[in-house]
Amino acid sequence: MTTTSETSQLPPIVELPPSYVIPVVLVLSSIPLFLILKWVALPVSLFGLFLAIQTATIRLQFTPTDLDIYRSGKMIRRFPYREWTNWEIFWSPIPILFYFREVNSIHFLPMLFNAGMLRSCLEEKITINR
Repeated sequence: MTTTSETSQLPPIVELPPSYVIPVVLVLSSIPLFLILKWVALPVSLFGLFLAIQTATIRLQFTPTDLDIYRSGKMIRRFPYREWTNWEIFWSPIPILFYFREVNSIHFLPMLFNAGMLRSCLEEKITINR
C-alpha cells in the first residue's frame, strides 16, 4: 500500500512549455527585409523556420537531479546539476539565449521555451555560488 507521504517526497518533473517568439520574430522580420536586402532575408527566414522546427520538437525537463533534453519524445542528452558551474539567461528585457557551463563544457541554447519558468526551475534546482 502506498501512502500519500511517500509520493509527495518525490519532486515532480517539470517540462518547459515551448515559446515560438524568436522564430516568429525572425520570419516576420525577414518579410520587410526582403524588400531591402533580398540576399539577407532568405537566411534570416530560413533560420527562423529552423528554430520553429526545433521549438516544436525539443523539450527541456527538469528532474530532481538532471536537466534532460528530449527531441520528438526521445532523450538526447542529460546534464547532471552537480556538474554545473554557472548559468545565465542573456538579455533580460527580451531573453534570447540560455547559457550554462558544466565542469568540462559550455552550452548555449536559443530561448525556445518559457523564460520565466526556465529561470524559476534553475533557481530552484541549481545552487551555484555567484
